[in-house]
Amino acid sequence: MSLVYRPARADDLAAADAMVVASINDLTVRHGFGPMATASPPNFQLFSLKDDPDGLWVAEDGGDILGFAWSWVCGDVWFLAQLFVDPARQGHGIGNTLLERTMEHARKSGAAHKVLITFTFNRVSQGLYMRHGLFPKTPIYVLSAARERVMQALPEAPLRAIAIDGSAAIMEKLVEIDAGALGVSRQKHHRYLLSDPATTGVMLCAGSDPVGYAYISSSGHIGPLAVMRPEILREAFATALRLAADRSIEMISAFVPGTCDSALGLAVDQGMRVTFPMLLMASRGYGDWKQYLPRNPGFM
Repeated sequence: MSLVYRPARADDLAAADAMVVASINDLTVRHGFGPMATASPPNFQLFSLKDDPDGLWVAEDGGDILGFAWSWVCGDVWFLAQLFVDPARQGHGIGNTLLERTMEHARKSGAAHKVLITFTFNRVSQGLYMRHGLFPKTPIYVLSAARERVMQALPEAPLRAIAIDGSAAIMEKLVEIDAGALGVSRQKHHRYLLSDPATTGVMLCAGSDPVGYAYISSSGHIGPLAVMRPEILREAFATALRLAADRSIEMISAFVPGTCDSALGLAVDQGMRVTFPMLLMASRGYGDWKQYLPRNPGFM
């Protein structure tokens, strides 16, 4: 049968995720990192599909999904969450065609900025993205360490943490923090995270004043995390590390941009090591992340 490009449906997403996992592991194994991805329920993909179905596309041949592209929009930021092709069918133009489909999503949305996170060593994809106006901005380091190592000499939380309860006042403050850190509101994504039973969200306060927020997963992963001013990023990250370390988990991890040197310094001081290198790419005029730690390459 012939190759077909079409909008994704809800019943495509599990198979698309399996193909994406296979593609990621093929890439990371070839570059000496071993398999890095595991299958998971496509909850955020499904959320994005319901929110804006124009952002998800599949390449299909005879009922087999050979490629998947997924993007979402918040305000004037368009984010390419995933673009992957079955390893056996790479080099045949599928990725280019899918990217054209999702770039049309960006054009229709009227977004001023285009953004993505990719693998530092994926030169082919970086060239493709640069041809479409997205350029390297800053490295993003995946750092991790055993909980016991992170806890050694970890100070008490310098900021006060209160639960994000989804109230109008809290949501208004989250919008303000994101506007300063990212230039865009992500209120719908906060509501998504608050609906996830495996994720805990907290407002970070200096005294009674909210100065940032952090999310911590049941696995010990920190992110997203954002602050109102760059100079309080270290204190915010230290508080998130303490909250993660107080849980009964084995490992603590985070994605930290190279522009966030205070958070990187603290991570290294607490024994966290770089496990994986990634890269923020964006259109001109965007990408100065000094107040934000992303959650993962799909969520941002």
